[in-house]
Amino acid sequence: MNPSGDITRIVLLVLFIFMLLAGSVWTLMPFLGGIIWAATVVIATWPILLRLRARTGKPWLAVLIMTGATLLAVLLPLVLAVGTLLNVAHRGPELIREFMKSGLGPPPAWLAKFPIAGEEMSAKWQHFAAGGPESMIEAARPYLRIAGEWALSVTGGIGMITVTFLLIVILVAILYAQGETAARGVLAFGYRLGGERGIEVMQLAAKAVRSVALGVVVTALVQSVLAGLALWLCGIPYPGILTALIFLLCIAQIGPLLVMLPSIAWLYWSGDAVWGTVLLVLTIPIGTLDNVLRPILIMRGVQLPMLLIIGGVIGGLIGFGVMGLFVGPVILAATYTLVKSWIAEGPQPTEAQVPAP
Repeated sequence: MNPSGDITRIVLLVLFIFMLLAGSVWTLMPFLGGIIWAATVVIATWPILLRLRARTGKPWLAVLIMTGATLLAVLLPLVLAVGTLLNVAHRGPELIREFMKSGLGPPPAWLAKFPIAGEEMSAKWQHFAAGGPESMIEAARPYLRIAGEWALSVTGGIGMITVTFLLIVILVAILYAQGETAARGVLAFGYRLGGERGIEVMQLAAKAVRSVALGVVVTALVQSVLAGLALWLCGIPYPGILTALIFLLCIAQIGPLLVMLPSIAWLYWSGDAVWGTVLLVLTIPIGTLDNVLRPILIMRGVQLPMLLIIGGVIGGLIGFGVMGLFVGPVILAATYTLVKSWIAEGPQPTEAQVPAP
């Protein structure tokens, strides 16, 4: 066989396969986000489906119950939170005017004595207090526009959210019904790529998704619900909107303090020191809950470094948008496992070869 002709055949074959893969990805691109979300939800809740199927004895009934439960417990809060974020960005001036209807009041005396920037912050405070709600609205308008543009770029708008939501519900039901077949196909693909190591990586990816769903999403739900109840109890305006915002901040690993602390300050400025103190006391355990609950839930699913999981969540959110919450940890977990196994299988240095720190 002519070597040059063989090389040409191989190059053309690789190009043909690449074109098929690229065309397939391009065709599935409108549905890719929904597929990833549906697969994430099904992987995270698959053990619950198996237990429910064993109890009912009817697979179709278990699929129906799990689809409805997933719709109410996982997908609906996320869609409402993202929709609320878009609504807040649009109604920002109205919300600021509602919060500032009682006036900002003069700055506290200790603010001017604050090191470095105290006098400047006190002067700004006096400026906003003198200008009323309109000055606050004008100052916040550029940030509201940036927030709206960011929310639109991440979610695609209300129409895209609705279409994606319906697609996810359909795909979740299909994957619940055909989950074993899909899992066998994925494991077979992993084995074809890397043998036993490929199967290990696929299983680890599923565990990473389940761990992130437990540790990040459940913690965010618990924190946002508790924070929302605290805001409602203390009489903060628009507690539903603020709860949705807290949920997104908890998902992004920022925490609820960016909403809770201004709410506490607003109560004190409004002259309601009693409820301000109550909200301050409630904020302390709510704000620190994730430091206890999240590691416990994550470590139940997969034994990976906590820094790896948190870095994957934050980096995935920045790099891929909302779905990156699960894509990021999976990518880092697979990379970490492959590199760790590759190092372990190679020759190990002796103590004499390892320099002292």
